[in-house]
Amino acid sequence: MNQTTTSHQASAPGDYKSDIKPVWCPGCGDFGVVNALAKALAKMSLQPENVGIVSGIGCSSRIPAYMSCYGFHGVHGRALAAGTGLKIARPDLTVIVTGGDGDGYSIGGNHFLHACRRNVDMTYIVMDNRVYGMTKGQASPTTEPDWDSKLSPDGTGLREFLPMVIALASGANFIARGYTGDPNSLAELLVQAVRHPGFSFVEVLSPCITFRPEQLEWKKRVRAGALKPTADMTRATRRLLRDDGFDLGVLYAGSRSPYEPRGPRATKDVSELERRFVL
Repeated sequence: MNQTTTSHQASAPGDYKSDIKPVWCPGCGDFGVVNALAKALAKMSLQPENVGIVSGIGCSSRIPAYMSCYGFHGVHGRALAAGTGLKIARPDLTVIVTGGDGDGYSIGGNHFLHACRRNVDMTYIVMDNRVYGMTKGQASPTTEPDWDSKLSPDGTGLREFLPMVIALASGANFIARGYTGDPNSLAELLVQAVRHPGFSFVEVLSPCITFRPEQLEWKKRVRAGALKPTADMTRATRRLLRDDGFDLGVLYAGSRSPYEPRGPRATKDVSELERRFVL
C-alpha cells in the first residue's frame, strides 16, 4: 500500500504522481492512463489524500504505486471487491479502481457483473490491450478469436468478451470508452466518470505494442466523439449492435441512485476493534 504522507494543496497533474518510475515497456498505452488520470484529478482539484486508487494484478494494476494518492494493490481479480469495501467504509473518499482486461474480465469477471449491479459510487478504469502482457502474450477474454500467436496457433476460436455490453446489461450507471493515444480527451472522460453518481465504467483502449505491435494501427481506427451520451438503455443497446470497438466517447449516462448502506453506520473506535484481536 502507498499513501500520501502530508496534506498539500495539489493543483497540477505532476502533484498526483509519485516518485516511482513506471516499469512498463516503451510505448505501452498505460503511460497515457497515468497522465490522463493525473490531469483529471487536477481538473477536479481533488486532494491526493482524499482519493483511493485500488488495483488487482497485471501491468495496468501497477498504477497505485505511480500515483501520490492512497493506493491498494490487491490480489488477482478482486480489485472491485476491495474498492467497494473502501467506498462503503469511507464514503467521503473518491474511489477509483484500475485494472486490465485479464484481471477484470477473467478471474474478476463475476466481481465486474455485481459491481455494475450494486451501483456503488466509484469509477472503474479498465485498460484493454486484448492480451496478457505481463505473462508474455497469452490470449485474454477480449482477444479476437482468430488472433494467431505462438501460444494459440490459428487463434482461440472463442468469441470475445464484450465489456460495454455486459456493463450496460448489468446496470452500470455510466459507460464510456477512451484511448490512451489521446490523454487530454481521456482525462475529460475520466472527469465525467468520477463526477457521475453511481458505478462508472471506462473502457480504455491501451495498446500493448510489445506483444501486439499491430495495435499501433489503433490510432488510425479510433473515432473520437463517435459515442454520444444517452440515458436511454434501448438507444445505447442499438448503438452497441453497430459497435466495432473503436467508437470513443460516452455511451450511457444513467440516473439510477447509487447504493447506500442501510441502517446506522458503525461508531466503534478502531482501537476498540484492535483490542478484540490482541493475542
